[in-house]
Amino acid sequence: MTRKTEGVLPSQAIRQMIARAEILTEIAIPDGQIQPASLDLRLGDVAYRVRASFLSGHSRSVTDRMTEFKMHKVDLSQGAVLEKGCVYVVPLMESLALPEGISAIANAKSSTGRLDLLTRLITDHGVEFDRIEPGYHGPLYAEICPRSFSVLVRPGMRLNQIRFRAGQVILSDDALKSLHQSETLVSGKAHIDHGLGFSVDLKPAKGDLVGYRAKPHTGVIDLDLIGHYSPRDYWEEVRTSAGQIILDPDAFYILVSREAVHIPPRFAAEMAPYLAMVGEFRVHYAGFFDPGFGHAAAGGVGSRGVLEVRCHEAPFALEHAQIVGRLVYEQMTEVPELIYGAELGSNYQGQGLKLSKHFK
Repeated sequence: MTRKTEGVLPSQAIRQMIARAEILTEIAIPDGQIQPASLDLRLGDVAYRVRASFLSGHSRSVTDRMTEFKMHKVDLSQGAVLEKGCVYVVPLMESLALPEGISAIANAKSSTGRLDLLTRLITDHGVEFDRIEPGYHGPLYAEICPRSFSVLVRPGMRLNQIRFRAGQVILSDDALKSLHQSETLVSGKAHIDHGLGFSVDLKPAKGDLVGYRAKPHTGVIDLDLIGHYSPRDYWEEVRTSAGQIILDPDAFYILVSREAVHIPPRFAAEMAPYLAMVGEFRVHYAGFFDPGFGHAAAGGVGSRGVLEVRCHEAPFALEHAQIVGRLVYEQMTEVPELIYGAELGSNYQGQGLKLSKHFK
């Protein structure tokens, strides 16, 4: 495929950025840290418990602001627990020396979002979470707030990821409609309005299990333990035969999209919230969809998206097939050398309703 000058940078371009010292680290970046359209970011060896979430602001550094908000320092070198309901700032192993014209956006990794582990990137002189201006030179920090479960973390763990852009090539609705006709972006009818809409599945083909709700009082989750924990110790099953559930304020739910979605290899996508007027709830924490997501699954039709839902303010009745979010598609500068799926050992290709990889 002919290389385009603008769009999301693929894995091979990220390797070139590392070689040019545009991505800096004292500890070498292993191949597994580089994803098809993003780079995983690693925790450093200390965390700072802070009394409030903050942004550095135009003229200040994160270190400057830490003097105002820091409560105490936590040594992560032997593993340490980040407690539910507390806010921490962790310097990351990677820093940036971006060239002009290259910007970045960060998001939580899928497993991070499914644990209700709010993780956002902050930078020096930053005025937004998870957004990095073109040409940024400086350190990176993760703000971490466990919402449902306390977690055990260690240096090198990867909770969030960063995607690099040369310009920005978001597909218009007309372009999305054309792409859907040629590539089948979604099973069933495509709801295209400022992105590809998706709805919630509350009438499963088999049984009445539609989701999970986080229990309020649980043990610690060690993020290094895969397939280790019993779901019943941390989650309540959500069942319905009526195609409706009522979301409780500030409870956290794992649900699944009704549609199977498909990200062709020459595109990347990001999950964005739907209009607030349809209900006061948030439907995602982990928003990146890699090139190749759903590409070979289910006969090419796609993979369903897991929805991480938190209701606000008042109880809310969620109905089957209600549109709750949208996918915004972006052009890649070129097809990644490896796409999401079996070759990468991707945990969630071909998924249905599924908890994070830490659960049996």
